[in-house]
Amino acid sequence: MAREIKYPELLETNSFLRNLSDTTYWLCITRTVQQSKLFPMNPYMLLSYLNSFYRLPTLLREIDAATPAEELGDRVREASFKVNTVNAAWGMPTFYLLGREMLLNWGLIRPQDAAEDVIDVLDFSRRFNLSYHRNDGHITNKEFGDRSQFLPERTLDGFADQLIGVGDGDRLHTATVKLLAQLSQYAFLAHCECRIGIHNSGPYNFGDNRQLLMRDFFDLTEGDYPWLDGIAVTLPHNNITIPIVFKDTDFRLVDDWASFEAEPGYDAANIQAVGMYTSDPLTEGYVPIAMDNAETLAETMEQYRDILAEATSDLWKRMATWTREQQIDAGALVYSSVAKDFAHLAGTYRQSDWFELDDRAQRFKVLMNDEYARDHLAEMVGLLGLPHQKANPYTMARYSGLNQNMISAVPFSILSEGDYAPTVGAELSGRSSLDPKTGLWTTSAGRIGIDEYNAKAAAFAPTIHDQRFRYLDEEWVKWNHGTEKAAELYRVGRPGGGQDR
Repeated sequence: MAREIKYPELLETNSFLRNLSDTTYWLCITRTVQQSKLFPMNPYMLLSYLNSFYRLPTLLREIDAATPAEELGDRVREASFKVNTVNAAWGMPTFYLLGREMLLNWGLIRPQDAAEDVIDVLDFSRRFNLSYHRNDGHITNKEFGDRSQFLPERTLDGFADQLIGVGDGDRLHTATVKLLAQLSQYAFLAHCECRIGIHNSGPYNFGDNRQLLMRDFFDLTEGDYPWLDGIAVTLPHNNITIPIVFKDTDFRLVDDWASFEAEPGYDAANIQAVGMYTSDPLTEGYVPIAMDNAETLAETMEQYRDILAEATSDLWKRMATWTREQQIDAGALVYSSVAKDFAHLAGTYRQSDWFELDDRAQRFKVLMNDEYARDHLAEMVGLLGLPHQKANPYTMARYSGLNQNMISAVPFSILSEGDYAPTVGAELSGRSSLDPKTGLWTTSAGRIGIDEYNAKAAAFAPTIHDQRFRYLDEEWVKWNHGTEKAAELYRVGRPGGGQDR
């Protein structure tokens, strides 16, 4: 039964939708084209959008009922999770809306159809974004002048104390540079040659012409991706974060795709200090890894690099046996599962929810040859050439100056006429050509089954998320910095600070 849709929520929906439309157009025309010699990327991207359209509303409603989106934003803001700027803040709602846009172009739905779904997905995303970006007060990096500064001062204070200095060419410097290169190569391959497993945020001012850039790498060993069963199993962490302090480098852009641009340029010779941390839904924020001293950290980084080098080779061999359909399914599931860590945080994760292609999306596979997918994607997100993307001739869009928008609004007429389909439905069925998952999940509590993982996640909340601390923001700290409560906040909120509760 359709619920009553209120005018304010539709105003908020269309405002956020237009924000995403403009930002995504800017990202598409100013960033490099993503291509692969191995994976049919354009077909899998389009299928991922359709899968998101059919599945996300149901999955997000379940997650939101267990843990509201704004609480998830509070959790994610305190550490590095897969649900971050590129995955959840931008990717999740945009992939969903692009699936809707494809169906509009084919004439299979009208702009007023699935209105409740659109409102709910964007409401969840908007609340998450507002909470996630609470410290900088913006809803996207683009709105903040392409900065990504969500970490609180107490976390950055901890990094300032804990990061270990390096000199150009010394053992730790060399180990850092080589590990970063190996992590990037491996994470790119593990995610079917896309950037979803890599995240960058910052910059943060560290004084004396220095800036901190946060570099995150996710889903590195056995976990959600079935093709990583048996891969990199000696790596003890599924997620690794490497904060890096650079001298004489201005990271002038860190956008909503987590890409960065620097002046005079990213130069490893300018690295002055580094660290290594992990975090997941069961940790008290960032947990330091092997940071007793420079030698210990360097040795651990060298060990991890060796593990990942072998894992990269093993994964290449596995993927080389895949059929085209398996390549498309894997890539589509990487894209459409960008919100999966919300389910981990809420304790509602089921493998079939996130790693099956919905039967309704499967119907369109026959269209997805390389040429059609390439041209459709280009028309939809680059040229904005689909007929229904036109606005009235007096309109000048934000970045193009054209009367064309990437994403179509929900008509306000539904408030008076009532002629719309509220939802695509809550029943999910799907399948995948990939081998099913058989391995365990790598967590800070060890390698465990998904039922145990869900139970632990549902029962866990970090100390800093307690009601005593949750609303003690930077404005409060400014006026109460001399109090014992502020001192306690900074003790438990620094990296590693809540581990001994």
